[in-house]
Amino acid sequence: MAKQQTIKSPFSVVGIGLHTGAKATLTVHPAPENHGFKFKRTDVEGQPIINADANLVVDTSRSTTLGLNGVKIHTTEHILAALFGLEIDNALIELDGPEVPIMDGSAYPFVVAIQNVGIIEQNADKEYFVVTKNLTYEDSERQTEMLAVPQEEFRLTVMVDYNSIVLGTQHAHMYHAGEFIEEISKCRTFVFLRELEILAKNGLIKGGDLDNAIVLVEKPLPQEKLDEIADLLGKPHIKVDKAGVLNNLTLHFQNEPARHKLLDIIGDLALVGRPIKGHILAARPGHKGNVDFAKMIKQEIKNQQKKEMFFDLTKEPIYDINQISKLLPHRYPFLLVDKIIEMDENSIVGVKNITLNEPQFTGHFPNNPVMPGVLQVEAMAQVGGIFALSSVPDPHNYMTYFMKIDGVKFKRKVIPGDTLVFQLQLITPIRRGIVHMQGKGYVNGQLAIEAELMAQIVKEVKEEINVQSVHQ
Repeated sequence: MAKQQTIKSPFSVVGIGLHTGAKATLTVHPAPENHGFKFKRTDVEGQPIINADANLVVDTSRSTTLGLNGVKIHTTEHILAALFGLEIDNALIELDGPEVPIMDGSAYPFVVAIQNVGIIEQNADKEYFVVTKNLTYEDSERQTEMLAVPQEEFRLTVMVDYNSIVLGTQHAHMYHAGEFIEEISKCRTFVFLRELEILAKNGLIKGGDLDNAIVLVEKPLPQEKLDEIADLLGKPHIKVDKAGVLNNLTLHFQNEPARHKLLDIIGDLALVGRPIKGHILAARPGHKGNVDFAKMIKQEIKNQQKKEMFFDLTKEPIYDINQISKLLPHRYPFLLVDKIIEMDENSIVGVKNITLNEPQFTGHFPNNPVMPGVLQVEAMAQVGGIFALSSVPDPHNYMTYFMKIDGVKFKRKVIPGDTLVFQLQLITPIRRGIVHMQGKGYVNGQLAIEAELMAQIVKEVKEEINVQSVHQ
């Protein structure tokens, strides 16, 4: 399994926002495992944190804006594309203004900054969204179509068509993440000259400039109109003599606009919260379609998780209670596993049936019997102990002892009549008798408890006493 990654040390960039025109400093910090991407507004009282989550998107007008409790982060897609495209999983993104700096209109300045500080591997495995069936999205009004199909790695194919003489049908692709830096990250945002007046009157592109966007000219406009647009934007007056790219800007690629659309998709799909294994195909994409598709993927993840939470309790057990008693030294009332129904080289599933006859209910909330959390952890650990001891040839000569318990969370009550199903997965291979597992416990398919457990398998030295009879 690939491991999660974060940056080695913080970095900062300073610039203005494309739409707000506000100057801001953006600082990206390393973050712990399973943190994901989070934004922090350091200029707002309480320094609120907003998760990079598709469900928190509040606007997709020409960029992607996150919002929570009235606090917003504008134009998130380029910094997120840089992080996601470099296969980073965890980062805290601090911002002392309302909008991520536009820089040169691409993700490349962020990529360079990340490369300068470096990327480090973390201990936890990446948790991928794996496309197992076709997912389709269509917005007939915008003529946007998106499709995800199974593929062993993250792949993107994009088609744009603006019915324009200067920007006809274009295609772009990224066959693997290794192409991101040189082929995609350098591609800049673009706009048609005819759109500038509308965008300006709607309070957008206040920070727009010829240095941070490609301006495409389909036909020259009257000088009076050009001057009016320049005044709206607070920019110097310019002349436009012919169709093409304004200011004779040199494109990085002939299909740079299509490649930038692909870059935007990467940044918006970072809002899924997981790396993706699948091929995404998009026709005439935009931020609204990207975000809607990200939400669709998040729902599919939930659907997959629901399927994973249900177990066939009728199947023949791998270990019944008698076989468990031969592996574990525990006995009534402290033997808390009834059967093992699944096990492979990396994981195990065990079952604990809760009844009112158990002694803890006599004194623990007598009128409201709830299985104590510590016993839930112990039951989970015993399932892990069975997994560990099954790996040695003479388990009766070994014991397992706790070394560490982390990240314990209780999600719901466990009461008599419940069946608690534990699923434990190795985090790292067993080495030198150290067993490190991630465990989850479910009741009726709903998560009840989760924890990270570490234990050590120790061989017990049993002393034998020889009694000699002395005959006189």
